[in-house]
Amino acid sequence: MSSRRIIAGWLSIVCITVFVMVVVGGVTRLTHSGLSMVDWDPIMGVVPPLNTTDWEAAFEAYKQYPEYQKVNRDMDLDGFKGIFYWEYGHRVLGRIIGLIFFVPFVVLLAFGKIRGALVPKLIIALVLGGLQGLMGWYMVMSGLVDMPRVSHYRLAAHLLLALVILGYIFWLILGLFASERRADLAPPWLKQWSVWVLVLVFLQITYGAFVSGLRAGFGYNTFPKMGDVWIAEAVFVLSPWWHNLFESGATIQLIHRWLGTLIVVLVGLFWLKSLVWLRSLSLPAARVRWAVHGLALSVVAQFLLGVVTLVMVIPIPLAAAHQGLACIVLVAAIWLIHRCRYVPVV
Repeated sequence: MSSRRIIAGWLSIVCITVFVMVVVGGVTRLTHSGLSMVDWDPIMGVVPPLNTTDWEAAFEAYKQYPEYQKVNRDMDLDGFKGIFYWEYGHRVLGRIIGLIFFVPFVVLLAFGKIRGALVPKLIIALVLGGLQGLMGWYMVMSGLVDMPRVSHYRLAAHLLLALVILGYIFWLILGLFASERRADLAPPWLKQWSVWVLVLVFLQITYGAFVSGLRAGFGYNTFPKMGDVWIAEAVFVLSPWWHNLFESGATIQLIHRWLGTLIVVLVGLFWLKSLVWLRSLSLPAARVRWAVHGLALSVVAQFLLGVVTLVMVIPIPLAAAHQGLACIVLVAAIWLIHRCRYVPVV
């Protein structure tokens, strides 16, 4: 097996694990488990409570912070264990990703399988992973002070950094199977649209994180209207007006639902315009076709899943799937951008 395929296989495993990490992180948020571990110990923190004394100590530590004091005063030890294990699993998975990346990286580097420009690119990925761990703790700290919830800004930063890591590693994988020569496969409008779609997807994911952080999804569980009106009065409640764009749960939900609709419409138009051009292609250029179809399909599926999740009042399985599918949409957009610019290796 060639070095290129070995590296691609290893990075694919990293990508899949990061994807699982994002989904588990979403469940951790949805089950309100993220503040159950009030200490951050990168080394010894991998060992959970092993006996009753350890569990009681962990529970007592949790009781010293706002979430227990203001929200969960009736929680018993068994209830605490239920939320603790989600956050514990999330943190352990983060450490596992670090090992999955770091150990093979060192081994492959030592055996000369990784060479040239790929080395600094992989070091960048390693640094991003370390920053993600720090960002996770920085996020948790915001919920251990006064309010029994994390800052929605820090939550969004934590999620977006995870997706940057996912997208960056996926781009490296694609690069392993593409020539260094840029291709003139796609017309300029297709290249430009693919970039703008990625920008809009990132913006939409940011507002999705805001919705989650402010629990705005529970506010208006109808679609397309917000209750009986198109725009709820609460959308304009804050002053100055621009605070509503970042602080008002009603406004953020409104932006999230209609930005999602805008993306569906734009991608639909983009897909229709692409059909005529795609019919004229032959392999290997026609591989762009699968990226176009994949993006369109994933965007429509994500929109429909988001609507169903909203009207069913945010059931955890659907909400977790919605966050996972956001990763798929992001990857599909990155795949299309890459396919428009590089010749695939046959």
